[in-house]
Amino acid sequence: MIVQRLVVVLTATFFALSGCTTLTPPPPPKTTSAQLSASTAEYRLGVGDVISIRIYGAEEEIRLDRVRVNDPGVITFQFGAFSALGKTTRELEAAMVKAMKGGYLLNPKVWINIEEYRPFFVQGQVRRAGAFPYQPGLNVNKAVAIAGGFSDRASRQKIFLVREQDKTSTPVHVDVNAPVGPGDTITVEESFF
Repeated sequence: MIVQRLVVVLTATFFALSGCTTLTPPPPPKTTSAQLSASTAEYRLGVGDVISIRIYGAEEEIRLDRVRVNDPGVITFQFGAFSALGKTTRELEAAMVKAMKGGYLLNPKVWINIEEYRPFFVQGQVRRAGAFPYQPGLNVNKAVAIAGGFSDRASRQKIFLVREQDKTSTPVHVDVNAPVGPGDTITVEESFF
């Protein structure tokens, strides 16, 4: 009787302890939405963005519609070439005013509007992988919805994000609430269960 109880206790202990071990390493720690939001606080222009420019201070308003930021990150028109890469619209406006003031125009005023954002990318276990136009306020959940939603085999816990500005292209493990920026790449991995 004592031997049977001992066998039962040892067997139960064995099964309880075997459930505590894991054969696969734990996933990397998730980056919270708050940690990522600092990188998307103020939109920075990049290659592929399309902007419109209005210049006031001449006899007539000067309008430049649908100007695309080219590969080196420069926009060029009759008043010169201006580096737009990594600048906010306000920073680019200030640089243009400074360059035109006194030379071309006495007191120029510049207004820049983003007409079309550069795309973000979704790949892996979604219904329609590809490039999609960025929208302010985008997060992983919304991006996946734009890509047609999760596929039947998608893991909602194995989602990785590579930031456009990350020169090492290191995938960061994120949740569905993580913000997505223009040029970012989202990878949804497959679930095995």
